[in-house]
Amino acid sequence: MPASETTTTTAGRVGAVGAEITRPIANRVGIVGAGPAGLMAAEVLASAGAAVDIYDAMPTVGRKFLLAGRGGLNLTHSEPIARFISRYPVGRHAVAGWLVAFGPDAVRRWADGLGVRTFVGSSGRVFPVDMKAAPLLRAWLHRLRALGVQVHPRHRWIGWGDAARGALRFATRDGEVERAAQTWILALGGASWPQLGSEGAWVELLAQRGVAVPELRASNCGFDVARRGFENSARGGSEAAESATLLPGWSEHFRSRHAGHPLKTVTLTVGDGASAFRRRGEFVVTETGIEGNLVYAASHAISAAIAGHGRAVVRLDLLPDRSPDFVQAELARPRGSRSLSTHLKSRLGIDGVKAALLHELLPRAAFADLAGLARSIKALPLDLVAARPIAEAISSTGGVRLDAVTDGLMLRAVPGVYCAGEMLDWEAPTGGYLLTACLASGVVAARSVLQQIGRPNLSVGPAASGTAASA
Repeated sequence: MPASETTTTTAGRVGAVGAEITRPIANRVGIVGAGPAGLMAAEVLASAGAAVDIYDAMPTVGRKFLLAGRGGLNLTHSEPIARFISRYPVGRHAVAGWLVAFGPDAVRRWADGLGVRTFVGSSGRVFPVDMKAAPLLRAWLHRLRALGVQVHPRHRWIGWGDAARGALRFATRDGEVERAAQTWILALGGASWPQLGSEGAWVELLAQRGVAVPELRASNCGFDVARRGFENSARGGSEAAESATLLPGWSEHFRSRHAGHPLKTVTLTVGDGASAFRRRGEFVVTETGIEGNLVYAASHAISAAIAGHGRAVVRLDLLPDRSPDFVQAELARPRGSRSLSTHLKSRLGIDGVKAALLHELLPRAAFADLAGLARSIKALPLDLVAARPIAEAISSTGGVRLDAVTDGLMLRAVPGVYCAGEMLDWEAPTGGYLLTACLASGVVAARSVLQQIGRPNLSVGPAASGTAASA
C-alpha cells in the first residue's frame, strides 16, 4: 500500500475516546483486542518506534485481566523453565518457543519495571505484593500512553475491509467504520467470559479467509456429574457398579445440602498407570457437579476421557494422608452401639460433605463391607459426563491451528495479519501459565511485525529482557 496514504481514526488517551487525528499508514500497526497479549504487543511495537492503534469492543481495556486479579493476580510461576513448559498439554512446542522470547523470569522483571514488586507464594505461584491487578494495569496503560499508543474503545471487529488499504471493518456507536494499518495483530481471546469481550465471534471471520479454526472448547472448567442408580441396593462391590444406571446430576437430597461446599484435602486421579493425572488439592461441589482449582488442573485429562469414552471416571482419595491399611484397620475397630457415621467421624474424621459423598455414590450394601468401604474411601469413583458451558470456563482451548500460522504467528492464509493470545490453539492450566504464555505470544507477534515493517529494533521494550531470562 502507498506509504503516503492516510486515514482518520478516533483516538485518544489509553482507555478513553479522544480527538480525531490523522496518521500515516506506513509503520502503523493495528491491534484488535486490548487484553494481555494485545497490550504486550503494543508495548513492544511502540517501544521500537512503531505507531500503534488498539481497537477493543469494550468501553475500557483489560476487563478480563482485572477479573483474574480479584483473588490476587497470579502473574506466573517460579518453577524451573523445563517443568514450566511441561504444564502445557496442547501446543507445548510452540509455547516453548514463545517463552524463549518472554519467560516467567521476564514477566517478573517487566512487572518490577512498572513499579509492581512481586513475591513467590508457598505454592510457587508469583503474585504482586499488594495482590491486586488494578495498580499494574494503571502503570501499564500509563507507559503505553507515554509511548504514543492510541486505544479506540467500543470498536467491535465485524469483517474485512478494503484489502488494498489493509483495512478492517468495525462496529462503533456511530455506525460501521473502516480502519487501515500496514499490519494487523489479532488478540481477541477465546470464548470464555463473553461478557468481558471474548465471545469467539472472530471464528467465522477467519474461516471466511480459509483459516483452520478448530472448535473452541471449555478449559479450566467445571464438570457435570452423573450418579449411579443401583438396580439392586442389596448388591455391592463391582457387581453393583457394573449394574448401575447413570442418572444425571446429584440427588436432590445431596444437592440441596451440599452444593457450594468445599471438598478439602483430597487426591483426584484420572486414568491409570504412569500417564494418569494425579494431584492433591480441593474443589467445590456445585449444583450440577464439581469445580475449583483441583478440577481445573485436571480438566484437560477429564475432557479427553469424555471425548474418548463418553464419560470420565475420576477417583477420589478422601484421606490422602492415610494408607489403605490404616483406613481398613480403623474401620474394623469395634464400634459398639455407635452408628457407622459416628464411627467414620471419630476414627477417620470423615463427616460433612465427604461422608455425604460416600452415601451419594455407593450402594447401601457397600457400607456393610468394611474392607470394600475402606477401598472406596481411598478410591471413590465419580462419573463426569460433560464440561460446563464455555461461557463459564476460566479459559478456552481450540482456536487458530498452530500450523495455520508461521513461527512468528502470521496467518499463512492472510499475509500481514498476525494472531496472539488465547485465540490460538494451545492450552494451559491455572497457576500463571495462561497469562505468561499470552504475554509471551504478544511479544513474539510484535517482534515479527517489526521485522516485516522494517523496524527490527529488538533492543528496547520487554522483548529484550525476556530472551535471556528464558533461554
